[in-house]
Amino acid sequence: MKWKKQILNLKPYQPGRTIEEVKKEFHLEKVTKLASNENPFGCSPLVKEWLKSFDRSFALYPDGYATVLRKEMAKHLNIEENQLLFGNGSDNILQVVSNTLLEPGKNTVMAVPTFSQYRHNAAIAGAEVREVPLINGAHDLDGMLAAIDENTAIVWICNPNNPTGVYISKDEMVPFLEKVPDDVLVVLDEAYREYVVADDIYDSVELVKTYKNVLVTRTFSKIYGMASFRVGYAFGHPDIIRYFEAVREPFTVNTFGQGAAVQALRDQEFIEECRKINRQGLEQFYEFCRQEELNYFPSQTNFILIDFGCNGDDVFHYLMTKGYIVRSGNALGFPTSVRVTVGSKEQNEGVMEAMRSFITERAIG
Repeated sequence: MKWKKQILNLKPYQPGRTIEEVKKEFHLEKVTKLASNENPFGCSPLVKEWLKSFDRSFALYPDGYATVLRKEMAKHLNIEENQLLFGNGSDNILQVVSNTLLEPGKNTVMAVPTFSQYRHNAAIAGAEVREVPLINGAHDLDGMLAAIDENTAIVWICNPNNPTGVYISKDEMVPFLEKVPDDVLVVLDEAYREYVVADDIYDSVELVKTYKNVLVTRTFSKIYGMASFRVGYAFGHPDIIRYFEAVREPFTVNTFGQGAAVQALRDQEFIEECRKINRQGLEQFYEFCRQEELNYFPSQTNFILIDFGCNGDDVFHYLMTKGYIVRSGNALGFPTSVRVTVGSKEQNEGVMEAMRSFITERAIG
C-alpha cells in the first residue's frame, strides 16, 4: 500500500475505559465514569420528549443543510444563518478545518499540552506542527505569536483549555488577535464555553464580527448532555464558512441529532442549572484539594486536573478498583496528575473518598 509517510507512526485515538469493561475486570456492581467530561445530569427533558414523538422514516437522508437547527442556532447566537457550520461533533469540524487549510509546506501553531486532535489532524495533512508550552496551565499567547510566520495557516486555541481548565480573558485575547496576521485562521475551540462563569471572558460573537479570521467551534456533547448524538457547530465570517461548507461531507449531522439539538437549545433553564451545580461540584473538589494539600488548576470547565505527586496511572488504576473511572494525566501531558469530570454531589463525594483512601494507603505503604 502507498501509505502517506506521515501516518506510519500515527496512533489511533484511545477512548477511555467503558463502564462495562471495568465492571467485568474488577467484579464490581456499580461503576461511575468521570473520565470524558460528560454531563452527569444528561440532557434536557425536551430532548427526551421529542425522541418519543419522532415518527419520520428512517430511510430518508437527513437535511444536509440542517435548516431548522441552523435557524434556531442563528437566533440563539444572534448571527446570520450563513455564518454557521455544522458537523458530526466538533471533532469533525476541526478535521474539516485542517483538511481545508493544512498541507505540506504550511505550519500550524498550538499550545502543549492541549486537545490532541489538533496535532493529529495536522500530522495527517502533512503540515508542520509548532507547539508552544503552557505557562501555569494557560496558553502562552506571546510565545504563540512568535511562532507564527508567513507559512502559518492555523492557530488553535482551546479556551478553556483541555486538560487544565484554565481560560483566556478578553483583555488577553483581544490584543493577541490584533497581532495575528489577517491571513492566519484562529480557531477558538470552545467545547466548554457554557460552563464558564468568569465575568471577564470575551464575547465570541463580537470577536467574529470584528475579526474575519476567527472561527469559533462548540459542541452539544458537554453541557447539553448529547455526546452520543454527535452534534458540533462553528461560527465565523461567511467568507470563510463557505470554504468549509465546500469541504465538509454532504450529511454531517443525522436527523436525530438535528432535532434533539433544536430542543436542547430551547431549554436554557436546564443549561443554567447544570452550570450552577457544576460550579458547586468544583468547589467540592477545591476543598478536597486544600484539605489534602494537593495542587490543582482552578477550572472554568466541568473537570479538574489534580496533581497527586505520583504516577497518574497509579491513581487511575486504584480508583478503577473502587468503581471510578477518571483520566490519567500520563496521556494528557501531566504525568503526576489525573483529570476528573465533575459529577453529581454524591458522585463527587464518592470519588473523593476513594482518593483519600489512595492517599492513605500510599502514605502507609
